[in-house]
Amino acid sequence: MLTQQQYVILSLELHMFFGRIMKEHSIFLEAGFTPANPDYSKAADQYKEQFEIVLLNAVNLGNGIITPTVASSGEIVTNYTLGSEQKTQNFTGIAINQNITKLEADLYGSPNPRITPELIQQVKQLNTLTIPLLDGLIDFKSNILNNVLSCYMFTVNYPLLIEHILREAKMYRSHLAALESGQNPDSSIKETELFWDQIMMEHALFIRGLLDPSENQLISTSNNFAQEYAALLQEAKSATDRTIEGITGATLQETLKYRDFKEAGTKGISECKIRSIILPLLGDHVLRESNHFIRLLKQFT
Repeated sequence: MLTQQQYVILSLELHMFFGRIMKEHSIFLEAGFTPANPDYSKAADQYKEQFEIVLLNAVNLGNGIITPTVASSGEIVTNYTLGSEQKTQNFTGIAINQNITKLEADLYGSPNPRITPELIQQVKQLNTLTIPLLDGLIDFKSNILNNVLSCYMFTVNYPLLIEHILREAKMYRSHLAALESGQNPDSSIKETELFWDQIMMEHALFIRGLLDPSENQLISTSNNFAQEYAALLQEAKSATDRTIEGITGATLQETLKYRDFKEAGTKGISECKIRSIILPLLGDHVLRESNHFIRLLKQFT
């Protein structure tokens, strides 16, 4: 069972990472709809605003509470986040609350934070309010996916991307449920690697498909990363809880290389040096997810 300190810290760190991810999923969905689906665009924008509230609450509660490792990991915010948000807002017309990002840039962690009964109650309330919000977003994403697969709706987002962001929402939901049950959601090495290997592989597939056909070298590199993670995923599936540790080191090294590739890509997209249909915020988004996976892998090595 988790201590009250662990419950508070893990909850706030979860919201700071996944709350932003959900907010950005809503932006990507909204940007992908056509004028034929204004109700879906409006719903996506409302989810964006709701998760901005979740994220802001977590930031306000968590400053000086989260661990220094998470605060400095690059999974909450990177040097590219603010600029990527501004460019994405300019390109899409979708309003993005950049004040939250400025607050996140000043976050600091503490090795021994003071956890008060009031803070415990505030975190529990945040968790309790976020769960039904996630349930709604999961249903919304599922509805979009079903409509796309049934050819009732067109969106510029790949069906696999919609499945991908649906899977991440379900992971956030299951982590919250685990925390509310007093369990550490990231305690299993194998489950962590299986989930994030799949996510990393799909990132490479999306990047490959969203690059301009003339970007031959970047397409080839993306394809190679997809193949590497497909192989790591198969190894992880075949591993036991004991033998998985032998794969973790290789996965960490691959993800460090991948992180560098994503960072270069995020910078290149931001500076208009890469031909693609990748929103700047999507580049930063997948970079943060690699940073998150790296931190988790380092915990197990």
